[in-house]
Amino acid sequence: MTKKYDAVIIGAGHNGLVCAFYLARAGLKVRLVERRDVVGGAAVTEEFHPGFRNSVASYTVSLLQPQVIRDMKLEDEGYRVIERPISNFLPQEDGGYLKLGGGMERTQAEFRRFSAHDANILPEYYDSLEGVADVLRDLAMKTPPNLGGGLKTLIDGALQGRKLAGLTIDRQRDVLDLFTKSARTLLDSWFESEAVKAAFGFDAVVGNYASPDTPGSAYVLLHHVFGEVNGKKGAWGHSVGGMGAITQAMARVVTALGVEISLEAPVSRVLVNGGKVAGVKLESGEEVIADRVIANVGPKLLYERMFAEGDLAPEFRRRIKAFKVGSGTFRMNVALSELPRFTCLPEAGEHHQSGIIIAPTLDYMDQAFIDAKAQGWSQKPIVEMLIPSTVDDSLAPDGQHVASLFCQQFAPELPDGRDWDTEEGKAAETIIDTVEAYAPGFRASILGRQILSPKGLERRFGLVGGDIMHGNMSLDQLWSARPVLGNGAYRGPLDGLYMCGAGTHPGGGVTGAPGHNCAQEVLADRSFFGRLIRR
Repeated sequence: MTKKYDAVIIGAGHNGLVCAFYLARAGLKVRLVERRDVVGGAAVTEEFHPGFRNSVASYTVSLLQPQVIRDMKLEDEGYRVIERPISNFLPQEDGGYLKLGGGMERTQAEFRRFSAHDANILPEYYDSLEGVADVLRDLAMKTPPNLGGGLKTLIDGALQGRKLAGLTIDRQRDVLDLFTKSARTLLDSWFESEAVKAAFGFDAVVGNYASPDTPGSAYVLLHHVFGEVNGKKGAWGHSVGGMGAITQAMARVVTALGVEISLEAPVSRVLVNGGKVAGVKLESGEEVIADRVIANVGPKLLYERMFAEGDLAPEFRRRIKAFKVGSGTFRMNVALSELPRFTCLPEAGEHHQSGIIIAPTLDYMDQAFIDAKAQGWSQKPIVEMLIPSTVDDSLAPDGQHVASLFCQQFAPELPDGRDWDTEEGKAAETIIDTVEAYAPGFRASILGRQILSPKGLERRFGLVGGDIMHGNMSLDQLWSARPVLGNGAYRGPLDGLYMCGAGTHPGGGVTGAPGHNCAQEVLADRSFFGRLIRR
């Protein structure tokens, strides 16, 4: 007799695990099907060189929702995050450097070396960001109003809009600025120093294939300040054991609740019967029958590759075809014989435990994007290096280290018919050359490396176009319009179809928010009241 489930979830990444937790806790029979041989999606820890382990794709912690951590009791499963002593360290082209973080007074003292004006105005800038971020933090764990969603649309719109409407006129202006302006325009209105503007502007191009001059890029800057570590807002940290330690802990929690996890179980298509989903068919030929299908894969992967011709309306397919993906990201993991010795700060120190940002000015970031559009990748890439082995000795042999190199800007598709499979080595050499210019001897210290171009990220993790956000975080693809207006409340265009990944509100990053919110909508739809208010 065929076993039937209340829900089958495609993809055992962190959002799929979070969604499974809330559903199973409510008594639903849930099965997770995962293409790879390990849970975690892009949040995994793997050995990439003998004796060296690292977070392969997602690599740092801040955005994981405190409510998810509490509800899943992850700390009981060993969840532990070590906060960075300072946020970021930016070597400068003139041989100097800037450190960001470590407290307001310390950051102001650092900024004062570059501009007294910038140091003095910093508290006001932080207040401006924090005033908007607090509202958006609250919205992150709420379902957006869904156009066509009946009475619930009106209720949600009123409730969520009330908090925005309650902001002072100055804060409302800040909201408008952050959602519409370029990062450069916004930062130019606050700061004088190019180094200071770069320190903040870097966040605007993380996972964003765009220039800091692109309208709307200021919002991406804001997206990266939503988080917190150990109760400290805006902080970032290292997960002990790598990012995979988080998703392995989640897997233990959901398994204890009775969730079935099937590894090496790729989905070939979603089964549809009479306009309603009926489960999924695996590439093995097995059919998993379920009342609900919940997709923790990106909208492009789900709707363009997992449905039979005719299952989706032509207009919806057209909208999905226009959904923009491609974050311009290139990932490397390197095994090192020693810590990098930066010309501006050669000895070991707290800067090695921070985000090391090679992107000294907004002009540098803009040129990186120009290069990528013209040639396929930036000739002087934007590089963020993290060395988690400085605080977690389980990742590398004694005295040696692992480093994550998270790099921008790299075209999702190369021009002139070139292919990433043949070009990724050249791009990797460009990245190493870029680091070497600031830390001579870096190349010689590399014992092994793992390269993931945009194509490699798609092949390994199912990130179409190598997009770590499952879709651009642009104004037309946010909130109720993520991924498509009318399907922005975690519900797909077919009865019983849901989405719980980063292609839904509030977007990318290891947050758990889409998984949490989707589960709440699934549970609401099961109730009489939930069905009633959608009419």
